[in-house]
Amino acid sequence: MSAETGPALDRGRDEHVRRVRLPADRRTPAAARALVRSVLAESDLDELLNEALLLTTELSTNAVEHARTELDIEVVADPVGLTVTVSDFVTGPVDELVVGIRSDTENIDEVSERGRGLLLVDHFASRWGTTYLPTGKGVWFRLDRPGGTVPDGPIAMEHVPTNGGDGTVAASSAPSAAAMSELTQTSPDPNADDPLPDFAADLLTRVAEMVGAAGGVIRLDRGDGQGTQPLARYGRQPRPGNELLQVPLAVHRPYAGELELDAAPSAYARPLAVLAAERLSLHLENDRLRRADVRRQAWLTFLAEASELLAQSLDVELTMALIPQLVVPRLGQWCAVHTTDEWGRLRLAASSHADESTLPQLHKVLQEVGPDSVQARLREASRSAAQVPLGPPMEGFAVPLIARGQRLGTLAVGRHLRHRHDPDEIAVLEDVARRAALAIENARIHAERRRVAQTLQQSLLPPVLPVVEGIGFAAEYVPTGDDAEVGGDFYDVLPLPDGRWLVVIGDVSGKGVQAAAVTGLVRDVIRVLVGDGKPLPEVLARLNETLVERGSGRYCTLALAAVRPGRYGQLDVSLHLAGHDRPVLLRGTGGAAFVGTGGTALGLIDTITSPTAEIPLAAGDSLVFYTDGVTERRRGRELFGVDRLRDAAAPLAGYSADVVAARLRATAINFSVEAPRDDIAILVLRNDAL
Repeated sequence: MSAETGPALDRGRDEHVRRVRLPADRRTPAAARALVRSVLAESDLDELLNEALLLTTELSTNAVEHARTELDIEVVADPVGLTVTVSDFVTGPVDELVVGIRSDTENIDEVSERGRGLLLVDHFASRWGTTYLPTGKGVWFRLDRPGGTVPDGPIAMEHVPTNGGDGTVAASSAPSAAAMSELTQTSPDPNADDPLPDFAADLLTRVAEMVGAAGGVIRLDRGDGQGTQPLARYGRQPRPGNELLQVPLAVHRPYAGELELDAAPSAYARPLAVLAAERLSLHLENDRLRRADVRRQAWLTFLAEASELLAQSLDVELTMALIPQLVVPRLGQWCAVHTTDEWGRLRLAASSHADESTLPQLHKVLQEVGPDSVQARLREASRSAAQVPLGPPMEGFAVPLIARGQRLGTLAVGRHLRHRHDPDEIAVLEDVARRAALAIENARIHAERRRVAQTLQQSLLPPVLPVVEGIGFAAEYVPTGDDAEVGGDFYDVLPLPDGRWLVVIGDVSGKGVQAAAVTGLVRDVIRVLVGDGKPLPEVLARLNETLVERGSGRYCTLALAAVRPGRYGQLDVSLHLAGHDRPVLLRGTGGAAFVGTGGTALGLIDTITSPTAEIPLAAGDSLVFYTDGVTERRRGRELFGVDRLRDAAAPLAGYSADVVAARLRATAINFSVEAPRDDIAILVLRNDAL
């Protein structure tokens, strides 16, 4: 069909014609309105302003949303009226493009089925129709000045509104253009915290007044467990027996709602109600998406906080007790954690309920057995490694706890009384279950490492120190702050073949299993060599050869002291130092000083030096040995140091070996609030002669 089949007008010099091409953009309707407004002002047709702007908005918006191509806007004004044509560039068969065509007997509701924009055009335009070109399609409307004369000319595929015998529109109660414009342009207040209630009330009031409704209500269910709530009301409650006009809101789950009007049937009541419902639905969808985004952000924050809390605990029982506290009440009415024992049976490890008074009842239900019991469903979840629903009386679902391919148990969660879990909550709970399982597995691994480390460390230290008449021995040992790590510090007291007692304290470099292996080697070599009666300098030399040949890269510092009872209650001590810190001699009469001469650490070079120092201990005197975990104890950048150790030992003159060791340990520990970075070993030898 050619362009000549469109609205033919005698375009004289009194005409005002404007044409513009606009992009398929959300700003296009505003630009089209501005063009029409300027032509109306130039043509002195201000009385057509409301209708012209309203219909231009509808046609241009419809073209932008559906055609999605550039638009040509043509505005032609003459002394008696205005013609606006909106053309797109969508090509296709004519039978696929026909819109806005009906006979004079066609019901207005049938037009409304094709779109609310054409409903408005049908109502307000003097004439309207379509124009088809090879390049696309145009929809046009004509507005005539009241009392004006319609120009002569052929009108193709036009629609003339149903009218009375005199040519005027028969429905005198039909909505005005101003009212329609206000209805379609009503928007929420962008500055309000929750603009939807006021917007819904305004929209409901406008549409109710336009159709003459006695009352109306907009109901909304946000799917948050509160049920359907009135969002806005208008007028009085509907009288019993009245036929109500109900229009569902076009929103996505979990939102649902409807607009209800107590209005008499009319040609425009339902289309206008649908138009109002669509406008409200658009903003409700925005609200749903905004709330969903806020909720997802909240869930992400929750998961991050849950991960941090779970990661902070490496205690198995504490970790399992923490899991239900994270779930209840935010994600469920109750929660139970079951773990699988070595025989594959589920054992209740921890539980929580929003109402603590019902915990005994919960435990009773969880312990029941039978094919339909909660226990059976939990076993199914653990066996199938899949989510399993829980039936009455404790409705909810169970999620398996799986970490690194190992099935650790189940996480059972009861639904809230007000609503069931939505997909987002289920996804979050499954994520919590994964993180909880990993936290439990990490805590179990750490517990096993701690047990192994403690067992290995205990094997490197004597279970008890010997009781020798006239000689007092006491020791204090504090492992590093990481109790799952084995240190290299050790001490020992053992008898020599010649009747003397040998006091040993040493420190192997590094930590961990390799350091523990070297520590065990050093301890065993010393025991073997001194048991064979080897002199202490030879013991140190052979031990150095062993460590050098081993080539582990680890070295060892040692202090050996052979103790023999002397004359007049004195103890004769032969001291050998191999790179170890000098011990503190604490006189029973007062005073403290370092004694001995430092030698070469073992395992570094082939030949070592280890000078011998002979130290007599009178009655009440003590010799305090220690490792560098004491002197290198840190408080910020400050070290405890050897001078502070000597000063701390001086006031302990005359005290028993047990008291001296315990006081020095407490002083070193209290020097800093931090956990020890290195093992602390203190060994005290005292002359207990009377």
